[in-house]
Amino acid sequence: MDISVVIPLFNEAESLPELTSWIDRVMENNGFSYEIVFIDDGSTDESWQVIKQLKNEYPKINAIKFQRNYGKSAGLNEGFLAAQGDVIITMDADLQDNPDEIPDLYKMIMEDGFDLVSGWKKKRYDPFIKRNTSKIYNGFSRMVTGLKLHDMNCGLKAYRKNVVKTIEVIGEMHRYIPVIAKWAGFTKIGEKVVEHRARKYGVTKFGLERFINGPLDLMSIMFVSKFGKRPMHFFGSLGFTFVFVGFASLAYLSIDKLFFGAPGIATRPLFFFGILTLIIGMQLFVTGFLAEMILRSSTERNKYLIEKRI
Repeated sequence: MDISVVIPLFNEAESLPELTSWIDRVMENNGFSYEIVFIDDGSTDESWQVIKQLKNEYPKINAIKFQRNYGKSAGLNEGFLAAQGDVIITMDADLQDNPDEIPDLYKMIMEDGFDLVSGWKKKRYDPFIKRNTSKIYNGFSRMVTGLKLHDMNCGLKAYRKNVVKTIEVIGEMHRYIPVIAKWAGFTKIGEKVVEHRARKYGVTKFGLERFINGPLDLMSIMFVSKFGKRPMHFFGSLGFTFVFVGFASLAYLSIDKLFFGAPGIATRPLFFFGILTLIIGMQLFVTGFLAEMILRSSTERNKYLIEKRI
């Protein structure tokens, strides 16, 4: 199968018939073998009923319905597990992504050799707050991760099959899938300017919680990517630094008392600072040891991506 189109959705009943027809037309015109994988993320409207009706007309539809709303990351992760195409295309269900972009995205994966191609909505029709929030997040993400993508959270992306079968998307980390892919060893990541269309039906699912969740998810990805297999390197380094500072502070006070007769060192702020940093340092060491013990007992401790065997 050439292409799997993975579409997570929540309350998008009105747009689904037009979107499905459009995708089918693009696939037929370009001679692609394909499937559409809908993931209904606990919709409360008629989305699931619409999908079942569309299945009668378009047998190439596969669909998953969640018991409740779990979020876009969960939808994408399940869609990736179900997808069978050589190239996986993801897009939103609200008709703001243009299916006519699919052939070029497919070509960039299969002919140009990219592992992942992220869309760039250069001209956006989103509300002012969403547009400018995205600019801030994307700028910060480029600085922290080194990935020179203008629109990391664009829903329209293309993936080589082994990418989606390797990565795992949890929490709200769909915003940073290119970062997850990069840290999994897929470094051929490209970008394509894509059309962004004004919303035709329904309302935006944008929420203010992304102001907090976005940076926290990026911090989680960066930490797990760098120290997930060696947590003691992180906690041990911090612990050593705190213990050293605490020991040096207390040693200075002891020398000052023994050799220079300084009075009342136990009442000096530096004394309490030294005790506090020693305690924090030891706690960080213990945290590192516990993390190492948990990792060594985990079935995932030696799970590494093997590119080739001979």
